[in-house]
Amino acid sequence: MAKIAIELQRALARRAISGGSGNPTARVLAQGDGWTVEDVVCTSGPQDRSFEEQHAQVRIAIVAAGTFQYRSAAGRELMTPGSLLLGTPGRYFECGHEHGAGDRCLSFGYAPDYFEQLAADAGSRGRADFAMLRLPPVRDLSPLIARACAGLTGSLDVPWEELSVRLAAQTVQLSRNLLPDRTAAPAAAAARVTRAVRAIERRPDARLALGSLAREADLSPFHFLRTFERLTGLTPHQYVLRVRLREAAMRLAVEPGKVLDIALDCGFGDVSNFNRAFRAEFGMSPRAYRRQAG
Repeated sequence: MAKIAIELQRALARRAISGGSGNPTARVLAQGDGWTVEDVVCTSGPQDRSFEEQHAQVRIAIVAAGTFQYRSAAGRELMTPGSLLLGTPGRYFECGHEHGAGDRCLSFGYAPDYFEQLAADAGSRGRADFAMLRLPPVRDLSPLIARACAGLTGSLDVPWEELSVRLAAQTVQLSRNLLPDRTAAPAAAAARVTRAVRAIERRPDARLALGSLAREADLSPFHFLRTFERLTGLTPHQYVLRVRLREAAMRLAVEPGKVLDIALDCGFGDVSNFNRAFRAEFGMSPRAYRRQAG
């Protein structure tokens, strides 16, 4: 998501000029009774030490740009664009940037009582407690993530309260049906997959064949495929396709350009292939999506 990543790069450039330590800064986008939405930009990098923190609220954060390691007693996950960070009140955690500098997240915070009511309405019972640390960027989340990230551009009036309710309900339903992976990947594997993910983020429109991504990670295609899917929750092909479709959806929502031009700019070779992929991902044609977003 080029526009979103640009703001992160600017923050990293300012940090480099100032010479200070990396840190997260949060800007409140919207808030109400029991919920808050923040734009969080972190400029930490490999030279910065991570600190243990504690979630005060239920936290669902959409990773919009960059990568980082998310660790707690429940395990560790590589957070990549399009994935959801899940935070349970009272749980201690660390976020580290051992393999690359900076990230930008759209962070939704919920008061525990309010979230438990949303969870109950979505068909779940019990405390506001996630069994896993992350949801990968699966298809069911694509419409919500694309809509939320379009709101970060400042070019779209987003109904943040409605979006926060839908995100909570969708997260509860998906996390209930997915089993957490308790096996931790070696640090070297995370570093190599991070290099590939950041290469995709820099040029999602480039030719990103399995072989070229594997070379970026310095792995054989077989081992790269297996390691990438283990750490991101998607195959490389699924991941690249989803990145391109989210970028296209965001641009359709905020730009007046032709559908054909947007499809080509986002790495699709022809508009018919783009239309099929977009409809499969978002349940409607690109033109219908643009009308709905407007």
